[in-house]
Amino acid sequence: MKYDDCSDSELFSLICEENEDAKDVLFMKYRYIIDIVIKKYAFSAMKYGFEYKDLYQEALVGYSDAIRSFDENKNASLATFISLCVDRRLQNTIKKAGRIKNKILLESLSLDHVYEQYEIPLRDVISDDSKNDPLVNITKEEEFDELLETIEKSLSSSEYEVYKLLISGLSYMDIAKILNKNPKQIDNAMQRIKNKIKVILKTRENA
Repeated sequence: MKYDDCSDSELFSLICEENEDAKDVLFMKYRYIIDIVIKKYAFSAMKYGFEYKDLYQEALVGYSDAIRSFDENKNASLATFISLCVDRRLQNTIKKAGRIKNKILLESLSLDHVYEQYEIPLRDVISDDSKNDPLVNITKEEEFDELLETIEKSLSSSEYEVYKLLISGLSYMDIAKILNKNPKQIDNAMQRIKNKIKVILKTRENA
């Protein structure tokens, strides 16, 4: 049997039967995601004394967590889920090592965080005029959480995958690699996301 020709679902079934070949094939298929996410945290890891091999081991734990807990009926695509699990593992590892609470998370979600592809803050990505950005006026945590929930509900499944990877801090090109899509498709998705968010912000402003 050629395991390389198996779908993810078929590989999962074989993995449940403790098929080691299936485990190896699935890992080889998605190993590139580990490299992408490690690159994101390489500088912070070095700052806190982590060697690459240590970071890689933590990434493997995140990968294993993803494979163990992935649910095809509930989660996003496997590639996205692996990315988020590995990212979460490395994020928590570095936070613990640096003894700083929420620093990495806040940097990832900050509206002032500058994303590589756009070279401008997220607030500028989703707003044509940051000076008049309604987000600036949102001071209550409950209101911000409500806004994020509204945004996420407005997105299609494919747009949501792009959105989640973007706010996790991954670059534009890395998102394209993870989702196995043309960069132009990612750009189009970002434009749709931007337009939907602008409508939501305008509606909130006029409410």
